[in-house]
Amino acid sequence: MQRIRKGDEVVVIAGRDKGKRGTVLRRVDAEHVVVEGVNRVKKHQRPNPMKNVTGGIVDLDLPIHVSNLALFNPATQKADRIGFKELEGGRKVRVFRSNGEQVDV
Repeated sequence: MQRIRKGDEVVVIAGRDKGKRGTVLRRVDAEHVVVEGVNRVKKHQRPNPMKNVTGGIVDLDLPIHVSNLALFNPATQKADRIGFKELEGGRKVRVFRSNGEQVDV
């Protein structure tokens, strides 16, 4: 089970964008995710008339490693670690380590 999933609100805890908050847009592989507004770079793009792409300088969100991210806890308004708990029905859920509340309700 993944600690950070698509649609989660995360906080960057290390690196150039430390302290920024954003939403996970997609998972690239098991250890990298793309977060909205984080790890943004400017890329010089050539025009491609076949794909109807205009040239110029575009902003791109590049993948960031999940170890540099922590889930945002709305109850404490801070970044928080994630743990797992098994419910009585055998279902496994994510919980915040600080207060034990479920992430997915």
